Amino acid sequence: MTQQGRVVFSAMEEVVFGRPAAEAVAALAEKAGAERIFLMVSGTLQRETDAIARIRAALGNKVAAVFDRMPAHTPREAVLAATAMARAAGADLIVTVGGGSVTDAAKAVQLCLANGTATAEAMDALRDGKAGAPPVVRQIAVPTTLSAGEFSAIAGVTNEATRVKEMLRHPRIIPAAVVLDPALTRHTPEWLFLSTGIRAVDHCVEGICSAAAHPFADAQALRGLSLLVDGMRRVKADPGDLDARMDCQLGSWLSMAPLATGVPMGASHGIGYVLGAAFGVPHGHTSCIMLPAVMRWNAAADAAGRQALVAAAMGAPGAAAGDLLDSFIGGLGMPRSLAAVGISRDAFPRIAEAAMATPWVPRNPRPIAGPAQVMEILALAA
Repeated sequence: MTQQGRVVFSAMEEVVFGRPAAEAVAALAEKAGAERIFLMVSGTLQRETDAIARIRAALGNKVAAVFDRMPAHTPREAVLAATAMARAAGADLIVTVGGGSVTDAAKAVQLCLANGTATAEAMDALRDGKAGAPPVVRQIAVPTTLSAGEFSAIAGVTNEATRVKEMLRHPRIIPAAVVLDPALTRHTPEWLFLSTGIRAVDHCVEGICSAAAHPFADAQALRGLSLLVDGMRRVKADPGDLDARMDCQLGSWLSMAPLATGVPMGASHGIGYVLGAAFGVPHGHTSCIMLPAVMRWNAAADAAGRQALVAAAMGAPGAAAGDLLDSFIGGLGMPRSLAAVGISRDAFPRIAEAAMATPWVPRNPRPIAGPAQVMEILALAA
């Protein structure tokens, strides 16, 4: 049968890379005709560097308000607080500077503004693509990590009551523009930069290995994986290597091609959602721990030889992809087990049960029928 598929392109308008963030953001804001810009930024960058001050200076009197207190994992209440500030400021553009939690928060704020959302209960109406009115206030994202959420039309928001990460989706919440400035990432702690790089590796690998993979996504994910692996090794060896940091950012961008074109992720992402929302494990670390274990568990069902493509893209044709990833992640000094992040075997049944309810575990390339099989994967990562 002839191969079939469908690729839907996003509402992102442009990606600017290699230019100073302040200069690029000012040009994009001018192009958008923005007059009341709402900045959502990393609190650490705001307090400890001049990066935010430079961007504010470039935007001049068009900055209407600044929000700099978004916690990790993007909790609902903080999203609502940011929404209230943006609404009061009459924002006509959101500019984010920071990691994935800040980026996702702004995507959620776009939906909340468009739909008049002001309470945690009202956010239920925005989950899983159910939102009504499309966003009008768009976003320019300046990422400082490599988790690549800025290239997705999905916002992950944690429901504090249930400790579950919920998905908010709308084609127009993907940022209108992204600015990749490698110099800005020098302020990001090494563990965060490298671990979120493994998150991007996870996007590439699970996209390549998906049963729904297609050539358009493969081309970008395979190139992205090569850039990430080489770039992160170079950054680890020399944190001041801006060319290496640029390669990491470009690889991160390419890593999102599978997700952005409809290719589902697998068990590493699904289990990672639970580890992040319910146990507070940083997103990058969830991928460091789970990806090699998932690849080893999936290897027995890899009749199409997709894992061989991963090994070749990492520069080691013929190697076992799970072992190769484990060695690479360990070489970066990242945690390699659930025990290393304080999760004992007693928690495995709870994790396994919750993972089955995520969007990705049921789409794993080796079918997962129930929690017992998730427990097998967790045992490999123990």
